[in-house]
Order: sequence, then structure tokens, then C-alpha cells
Amino acid sequence: MTTTSPPGRIRRRLNHLPAGLLGTGLVLVLAVPIAAITRGGPGALGAAIGVIGVAVSYVLSSLAVAWADSISPQLTMPVGLATYAIKFSLLGVLLMAFGGSTWPGLHAMAFSIIAAVIGWNAAHLWWITHARIPYVEIDQQS
Repeated sequence: MTTTSPPGRIRRRLNHLPAGLLGTGLVLVLAVPIAAITRGGPGALGAAIGVIGVAVSYVLSSLAVAWADSISPQLTMPVGLATYAIKFSLLGVLLMAFGGSTWPGLHAMAFSIIAAVIGWNAAHLWWITHARIPYVEIDQQS
């Protein structure tokens, strides 16, 4: 017996993605020219790689958690934690492999990663405070 989820079931769990992608997109638009001015072409490339890497990481996590939730809400936590552990393990491997690198774009990439994480989370926070969540009603009378 196979179970299939109705069309759009996962998509409904990804309503936050446009806000996060907009936040990282804004960081990309700012970070690449700044890195190009301060670090040249390699800096611009490093900044772009950093921002795009953060966006891909958040999107993959969101897809994994949305898929798990569409199967069973009890899978959400284990899949989310496993995704987190895998991503940070891969990040650790990359840091060890390239930690001693002298590539001129490395610092721009590191700073753009920090900025992209802040941009994504700020946009996500904005989305959370403005989203209409059907099962949460805020009493406007005071």
C-alpha cells in the first residue's frame, strides 16, 4: 500500500520561502558589488557563493521538513534534526578542507554567509509576524 499526498500539500508548508529568498536576494545584490570593490573578482565570486549557499541550505531544509510533515507530523523533528546535523557536518568538513586556503574570495564568502543568514532570518521573522495563520487569532480589542 502506497500513500501519496494530495497535490499542493507540501507547497502549503513552504509559504515562507519567498520571504527568505527575497531576504537573501537583497543580501546578494548588496554583497557582490561591495565584495567586488573591496576584494575584486574573487571577492565577488566568494560573496555570491556564500549567499547562494545559504539560500540553497535553507531551501533544502525547508523541503525536507515540509516533506516529513506531509507524511506525518511526528517525522518533522527527526528529519529537521537530521538535516541540521548533516548540513553542519558537511560545513565542518568544508571548513577543515579549505580552512588554510589563501583564496582571495574566502573572507568575502565568510562575511556574505553571515549576512545571508541574517537576511534570511530577518525576512523570515517579518513573514512570521505578518502571515495569516488560520489557527491563531489575535484579539485586536484592548
